Order: sequence, then structure tokens, then C-alpha cells
Amino acid sequence: MISAIPSLPALTADIFDRLPDDLAGALRDLRTLILETAAENPAVGPLEESLRWGEPAFLPSASKSGTTIRINAHKKSPTQYAFYVHCSTDLVERYRALYGDVLTFEGSRAVLFDVADALPVDAVKHCIAMALTYHLRTD
Repeated sequence: MISAIPSLPALTADIFDRLPDDLAGALRDLRTLILETAAENPAVGPLEESLRWGEPAFLPSASKSGTTIRINAHKKSPTQYAFYVHCSTDLVERYRALYGDVLTFEGSRAVLFDVADALPVDAVKHCIAMALTYHLRTD
């Protein structure tokens, strides 16, 4: 675990402030999980936190170890939120194989969650780690 989670960048805070409290809280928790997962893996290094396509995004730019993860409220549901990976990766396919009975997916780039459900932390952390180390794969 990292000792202190960096404060939200202003642009990310703006996005979260426009959401209902439950969605904003869930996204803050997901952001924390991403930052903690990165901090636990020395191969990832620091994350660049920015906005991509108007969504909070995380990229291990110094190490180039992985692909970008974006998070946001899901546009098709008032209670869902998601994390997204680049659609040209095989990550969601691999996530489905590992966690098809635990997680919900959309297409080739989204893992969906609902604010009414507990976040399956272990599965989500593993998926985050897989994205942040995608370019280090040896299989």
C-alpha cells in the first residue's frame, strides 16, 4: 500500500464533482485501487495521471510497462462505472477467461461495476496489474 494517495488532480475532481455521490465515491475508490496496485509492483513505477478522451487515465509512462487504464461513469447506466483498457489489447479477453464468473464486461475494452455491488477487490487488482504490466508479458 502507498502511504498517501495523491490528491485528485483538479480536472479529475471536476469530473467526479459532476457525478452523483455514490458514483463519485466508487470512482475515487477505484482510483485508489489503481494507485495502490501500481505502487505494489516495482516494475510499474510511478503513474502518469491525466485526462484522455475526457476521462481520468493512468499510464506507467516512465517504465512503459503497461497500457492506459481509464475510469469513468458508464454512459449507458446511472448506477454503473467502468475501467477501460485499450481495445487493441487482449486484456478483456484474458479477464473474461479468468473472472467471467465474477466480473461484467463490455466489448473488448470495458470492465463494468455497479455502485450497488461490492467491488471484487482481488479480481480487480489482478486485472489492473495485468494492464499496468501488459508490455512485460512473456507468454
